[in-house]
Amino acid sequence: MDDMFRQIAATAANIGPEVLVSNWPPFRRPMDVVKAPALSVDDKRTILAAWASDFYAIDSKPALRHIPGTPEPVSIDEVQSALRELNSRYDT
Repeated sequence: MDDMFRQIAATAANIGPEVLVSNWPPFRRPMDVVKAPALSVDDKRTILAAWASDFYAIDSKPALRHIPGTPEPVSIDEVQSALRELNSRYDT
């Protein structure tokens, strides 16, 4: 599982957080990404990986992530849980 997270994070880092944020609709929670019917599995993984990245960590609370357009920070655990759910749905 750790290798998968590293690979997804590397993909998100190569694309760049600014590009990702400008291209996705606003999501309130990580599970909203998993449930989004218009997104491909790869797009969902990329969005969740960006959300999990340290780029969106809150300085004083590193266990929380906050991306522009979301109403409130979410825990890294919630993002990782959404990634696991995505993987279980698509058997990867």
